[in-house]
Amino acid sequence: MNTIHVDVVSAEESIFSGEARFVALPGEAGELGIYPRHTPLITRVKPGSVRIEMADGKEEFVFVAGGILEVQPDCVTVLSDTAVRGKDLDEEKANEARQAAEEAIKNAKSDLDLAKAQSELAIAAAEIAALRKYLKKK
Repeated sequence: MNTIHVDVVSAEESIFSGEARFVALPGEAGELGIYPRHTPLITRVKPGSVRIEMADGKEEFVFVAGGILEVQPDCVTVLSDTAVRGKDLDEEKANEARQAAEEAIKNAKSDLDLAKAQSELAIAAAEIAALRKYLKKK
């Protein structure tokens, strides 16, 4: 069976490292699916969930708040400032972040404040969607 080595790394720690049959994640231009011997690629990753189908058939989910993806024929690396294992996602915390971002949008005093708040809202919404996807698969 063909596998590809996958590393998902946050600014603080290695979140996942192991062999996989398939990886799916939200790329800058749309959803990406990566199998072993994929063409080399470097692209940005949008906030969302990384789905890793491991060699034993189990799935691992990791939420990333954006980042960079590097694909080599035998290795996939996802670098993200923020990455959280699906089992560690906290719905209450994500909803609080969404509400805070919505409030920040209402109170934005400049274009920069508005852009920052909109970015935070997009990340919170993606985290909530990733959590729902993770809970549905359980």
